[in-house]
Amino acid sequence: MSYIVYLGGINQELEASQIKDSHFEFLGSILGSKERVDEALIYSYNKQFNGFAALLDEEDAAKLAEHPDVVSVIQNKGRKLHTTHSWDFLKLEKNGVIGSSSLWTKAKFGENIIIANLDTGVWHESKSFNDYGYGPIPSKWKGGCENQTLVPCNNKLIGAKYYNKGFQARYGKLNSSMNTAHDHEGHGSHTLSTAGGNFVPGVSINGLGTGTAKGGSPRARVAAYKVCWPPTLLGGQCDDADIVKAFESAIHDGVDVISISLGGPPAEYKNDGLAIASFHAVKKGITVVFSAGNDGPTPGSVTNLAPWAITVGASTTDREFQSFVDLANELNLKGLSMSKPLPHSGFYPLINAANAKAQNASMMNATLCAKGALDPKKVEGKILVCLRGGNMGRVEKGVVAASAGAAGMILCNAEADGNELIADPHVLPATHITYADGLRLYAYLNSTNEPLGYITQPETALNIKPAPFMAGFSSRGPNTITPEILKPDITAPGVNIIAAYSENEEPVLPYNILSGTSMSCPHVAGVVGLLKSIHPDWSPAAIKSAIMTTANIKDNNGSPMLDENKNEANQFSRGAGDIDPNRAMNPGLVYDSTVNDYLDFLCTRGYNNTIIQKFSDHPYQCPENNSILDFNYPSITVHKLNGTVTVTRRLTNVGPPGIYTVRVKSPAGISVDVKPNILSFGKKGEVQKFELTMKADGTSVIRDYVFGELIWSNGKHYHVKSPIVVSVA
Repeated sequence: MSYIVYLGGINQELEASQIKDSHFEFLGSILGSKERVDEALIYSYNKQFNGFAALLDEEDAAKLAEHPDVVSVIQNKGRKLHTTHSWDFLKLEKNGVIGSSSLWTKAKFGENIIIANLDTGVWHESKSFNDYGYGPIPSKWKGGCENQTLVPCNNKLIGAKYYNKGFQARYGKLNSSMNTAHDHEGHGSHTLSTAGGNFVPGVSINGLGTGTAKGGSPRARVAAYKVCWPPTLLGGQCDDADIVKAFESAIHDGVDVISISLGGPPAEYKNDGLAIASFHAVKKGITVVFSAGNDGPTPGSVTNLAPWAITVGASTTDREFQSFVDLANELNLKGLSMSKPLPHSGFYPLINAANAKAQNASMMNATLCAKGALDPKKVEGKILVCLRGGNMGRVEKGVVAASAGAAGMILCNAEADGNELIADPHVLPATHITYADGLRLYAYLNSTNEPLGYITQPETALNIKPAPFMAGFSSRGPNTITPEILKPDITAPGVNIIAAYSENEEPVLPYNILSGTSMSCPHVAGVVGLLKSIHPDWSPAAIKSAIMTTANIKDNNGSPMLDENKNEANQFSRGAGDIDPNRAMNPGLVYDSTVNDYLDFLCTRGYNNTIIQKFSDHPYQCPENNSILDFNYPSITVHKLNGTVTVTRRLTNVGPPGIYTVRVKSPAGISVDVKPNILSFGKKGEVQKFELTMKADGTSVIRDYVFGELIWSNGKHYHVKSPIVVSVA
């Protein structure tokens, strides 16, 4: 098996080659010979942090884990990947016009900020990555493009590297033609262009969504680090050893922002390769943005939980690509689609996929339109009704339907999917309807021997209300490792996002529409690029705070944001709210944190001084009376409140002098007292502390979690909002 052996930070007095030699020597002391080390070593991490990845048996891994120089031995795990109108919805532009007060204008569109993307690579041929009008590459840049012949760099795409040794150690050799950062899958090009792609006019899919594609920081320089590879029968796709190596390279190369739309099951921070690598990035002043995962709406499904990174959920915008189902009984059901229309007007025969079951297939597989489960003789020329789910992609079901001869497909949500709809460019005329409308459709199918229906041609609809609302797939809190840290932190557009794609896939789509927290993550990374451009002195924590404390919690109806089932979305789904880039550039106050604050946080996890020193690169003493409740996070979460608890926070002034007054929306059944209730700031950079005391007030029985909000307000201009989450013991 392969493992990552983390030894902590690096000794700045040593050269990378010396550190690599020490890894050979250290591993040799365990394995016994140079030959075994040569065979075992996968990567040496020697530029930004100290460690290595190697093939080890369980006995040798256990010996290493007991060694006093080793912080942790982490089994190399596979991670999974978690996409023009969204920037208009976020008010960076209005109908294509960019105002003087837009963050885009103020930040010069992220000019010369460098955004890294760890994903499936890049389709460098895309117009989103051409360098027309770009000046020289920033002088701080140390990176470049491996295999320039296949993926050449330019003044826009300034980096393209690939890492697959960890993947190959677990799953076997890849074809040598794969040794390139070229994106054969599309996911990486989509996420990278969402974060930092150029303005590209005239983009559409099947004539829909016509507009100008662009990233959040459209004048940023971008770098692709390919860490994800074609999935095997054994699983995989993105391997920890490769991701950690890509992190190290990105830090060394000189990036400003790292966007990473992938993840896996949460683990304790010292045993989580992504948490460790992102910690070292943040130590260097690099903001790291992760996707929250696509396992919602299950409680506790959120991943990428490190408090030093930003974790992003997914919500909708106010644009839909509507395609209706017209039934012969005059029932009309709204669906979403970006597929081509049916070849002729008029009703088509409908068939429930369960009634088109192949002889040896199960009823469930047929209902789900699984491969090989349908009888083409029963399907030919009809519109096939399929149920969503069953570990099959939505578009994949359309491929099965088309292969069976269907004229079209209606995809019905299962109960767990609720009202969440996705517009996909299916390979055949198709549309996607809600669970409630699916029940109506199945009832109609069961009411007649000759069901008839029609799928209307998709059309773009704007100003949809309510928007945003939370996507059902977006992973939810609470945080399963540290319940006192709210995750996700923020939400952003992640449903029906159009961005650049790989032209290696069939059908060829230079730009494609995708949905997932993979798509919301680079929206936030793009905004981070803008904020770093306008506030180069802000720390990653200050940037996170600015984004969280200025977020929207209301939709375009002026009502609280909803979830996929039209219930009010709580902080476990939306975090602090939906990102508001223009407000984030001038938050007034921020909850700032230093590397020492993060070390103190690790102290609360029970790590001893020896382990903390490995993270810090220098001797560090955990403070006495150190409480996780006093960790200076922009949200406030108290887990298992018993009696009375006091929480401390620090606010740093990043705006003009002013007086701020506190207002509290107390969680149900909890009394909240803030002292002082007025904070006065005389100059920029001034820090003020406050305490918030909470106790159950006995007015109601508290079950599970209750939610509230703390707001520091300076008249009309600044409203610094923090979510409050409380559970009672």
